[in-house]
Amino acid sequence: MKISCVGAGPAGLYFAIVMKRRNPNHEIVVHERNPAGTTHGWGVVFWDDLLATLRTNDPDSARAIADQAVPWSGQVVDVEGQPPLHYGGGGYGICRRRLLQILIERALALGVDIRFESEICEPSQVADADLIVAADGVASQLRRHHADQFRPRIEAGRNKYIWLATTRQFSSFTFGFVPTHAGWVWFHAYSFKEGASTFIVECAPETWNALGLGTMVADAELRVLESIFAKHLDGHELISRDSHDNRLAWSSFRTLVNRSWHADNLVLIGDAAHTTHFTIGSGTRLAIDDAIALASALSEHDSLARALDVFELRRHRALARVQRDARLSAEWFENLPRYIRYNAPTFFTLLLARRSRLLKRIPARTYLYLRDRFTRLTDRTASPFARIGGPAHAFGSKANVGPAGPSLESPAVDAVSAGAG
Repeated sequence: MKISCVGAGPAGLYFAIVMKRRNPNHEIVVHERNPAGTTHGWGVVFWDDLLATLRTNDPDSARAIADQAVPWSGQVVDVEGQPPLHYGGGGYGICRRRLLQILIERALALGVDIRFESEICEPSQVADADLIVAADGVASQLRRHHADQFRPRIEAGRNKYIWLATTRQFSSFTFGFVPTHAGWVWFHAYSFKEGASTFIVECAPETWNALGLGTMVADAELRVLESIFAKHLDGHELISRDSHDNRLAWSSFRTLVNRSWHADNLVLIGDAAHTTHFTIGSGTRLAIDDAIALASALSEHDSLARALDVFELRRHRALARVQRDARLSAEWFENLPRYIRYNAPTFFTLLLARRSRLLKRIPARTYLYLRDRFTRLTDRTASPFARIGGPAHAFGSKANVGPAGPSLESPAVDAVSAGAG
């Protein structure tokens, strides 16, 4: 099969790798519009289950990724004015640039043709391909050419956020919440290499406007954010890679859903097909899963149309709950004042329960009371949430497994089994 893959992110590169491993005779070209070494973001977070998936599908790249990953242990929730809370669990971070380099090197070793500074805007540019894989992100140009068939829907979230890094290495996955005169500002941080951590800052748009964020030059704005999070940064600086006209690249998260994922011989994977809010930390995992599922469907069926139908059906089913959980998680942070007024242990319970459909519909006190009664009456623990992107479901969802959190009156919370993000 002759395959043109547009986009050299995790989805496109890993698809090329697994397809070449299944059949070395496939002729695969990966087109990337940016120069080699260009990437966005800083670090990628993942867990043992992703490593297990990688080892099953390509042990060589899995080994290289595991060697380069930096482990983080436990999680910290730090609400200013209250003692920080420390909990168990753990995972890994890896520099996104290094992850992509590992995948590029592996793809090249398998015989994949990778062409940088090769922009593909329309299917006619690769008309000789049997299959065109659009892995070109949420703003996919290829998707626009069949918009009437894909029927994409993009919804912008309410909050403002920015993806930064810091020279402080956070040994635990850390949530920090700081009050300002304009409202709460918070961050999600985790290490991704020695001496560096991802540092995602988020706040409500009213707070963003009142603080003058987005109106200053980049360096001045970084200094403002460093002063807000001075206690957490402990003298370390914040770093931005992306800026526009010397302004920091603040965004509102765009949730993308496509009615269909393929049209003719063009198929969408990764962020071109779907996005999930960064607060559940599953973007890279889902991109890898898309790549594997597409390669599997193509290997199972001689008919391209049938293979793409099977791929789409499988991934729609697999993503239904994840996308719902991501929407609930994003909405929880958009309604932070509703939850952050409680004491730290209770707030943490509500933070972990943010994927519950019930929590968004009833007062927080009522939710916690019902959750406690559920545990007492059924002798089953009501899992608030296992971790970012994990399989556990909050009380109020269809399934309940895992350790219980505290009731409203509890002075402390039991340790949970893995990090949240």
